[in-house]
Amino acid sequence: MLEKLFKLAEHKTDVRTEVIAGLTTFLTMAYIIFVNPTILSIAGMDHGSVFVATCLAAAVGCFVMGLVANYPIALAPGMGLNAFFTFSVVIGMGHTWNVALGAVFLSGVLFVLLSLFKVREWIINSIPKTLRMGIGAGIGLFLGLIALKNAGVIVASDATLVTLVLSLTPEQLVDMTAKLREVNPFQSDLLLSASLAALGFFIIIGLESRKIKGGVMIGILVVTLLGVIFDDMISYQGIVSAPPSMAPTFLQLDITGAFEVAMISVIFTLLFVDLFDTAGTLTAVAQRGNLTDEKGNLPRLNRALLADSTATVAGSLLGTSSTTSYIESGAGVEEGGRTGLTAVVVGVLFLLALFFAPLAGMVPAYATAAALFYVAVLMLSGLRDVEWKDITEAAPAAVIAIIMPLSFSIAHGIAVGFVSYAAIKVLAGRYRDINVAVWVLAALSAIKLVHTHLF
Repeated sequence: MLEKLFKLAEHKTDVRTEVIAGLTTFLTMAYIIFVNPTILSIAGMDHGSVFVATCLAAAVGCFVMGLVANYPIALAPGMGLNAFFTFSVVIGMGHTWNVALGAVFLSGVLFVLLSLFKVREWIINSIPKTLRMGIGAGIGLFLGLIALKNAGVIVASDATLVTLVLSLTPEQLVDMTAKLREVNPFQSDLLLSASLAALGFFIIIGLESRKIKGGVMIGILVVTLLGVIFDDMISYQGIVSAPPSMAPTFLQLDITGAFEVAMISVIFTLLFVDLFDTAGTLTAVAQRGNLTDEKGNLPRLNRALLADSTATVAGSLLGTSSTTSYIESGAGVEEGGRTGLTAVVVGVLFLLALFFAPLAGMVPAYATAAALFYVAVLMLSGLRDVEWKDITEAAPAAVIAIIMPLSFSIAHGIAVGFVSYAAIKVLAGRYRDINVAVWVLAALSAIKLVHTHLF
């Protein structure tokens, strides 16, 4: 049956190799079951319900990718997309998380249509590479800022906007902790949380550099254990239990609210970021595993994209932000994973993870901050592909990467980036470099920025 489904012999692999590859991939990306509920709970969503939704959405995506597309690529709610959901749409724009889930649903439906009608290739090929790299790096810097904020490493300052926690006097530190506890009664001591987050980050980097599987998850668990020991705000709640109720988020999306004019840019950003994130991941992982054809293309690309889009739709119904392909799938490919059986194994492991809700509930924000900062480091690598010798290409990429974290908005960063690209090319006399898609996106971005300012 497995041979018929996955064509193991044709791909020169076997069941044992695929299972090991699936376990390896899961260990490298399992941090999402701790990080995603933490981020979305800041938007007001129930932590336990999001935990279940995260595991189920990941399982759905992995099963579709494995059984329909037959690729060893795993999926889960995306980093960056969950930050956009919480910090830009809910906190920044003031929408409810229900409306934000409605926007995720609509972006997923649009993604399905783009996959079915093969519009994806035109969109991806139309966007300049430098903007794509800038967006990836900008999201990385945004995640890094969120990580430092959650860890208490960076705190607010009246004089300099933000400052390092170690620069505060003891009196200022007590005052800052008291202010934070007015918002979050479970706020840990800032010096303790910053120290443990830094330790977690160093552990993750050390383990990853040694090629130890599951280094990110090990780092999170070690910091959580230290938190239970030294942090009065963290208490032991057990390891295994029945999965929490999904009632708080299941089918709680507000699709009608997502049809507001103000949500158009949100839906576009969700679609845009997911589209390029998926395309980049699929291409990179497929090339590592020699899964492309003689022209370098993926033979079943539309099926793979369908896995992403259907998982996003399913995730919005369950109660989580957009689901996407994970670059960590490359770890499983390095272990020999070549077929969809690898993805199916990851999906099964996500289902088993449902029974570890108490452990997920104990993980403090500063433990997941270490993982967030590690992901930020990885995402910044895209800057190496920017054409730095061409100032008209380098400047828009830098604008996106800088504006995104400082405006605390992925959507604003992308909008300013497109407007900057068009303006710079025109003023440099290189307007022929601007294709139709970029003209349209730049115009829409300008309208969005002006509308936001005036209304």
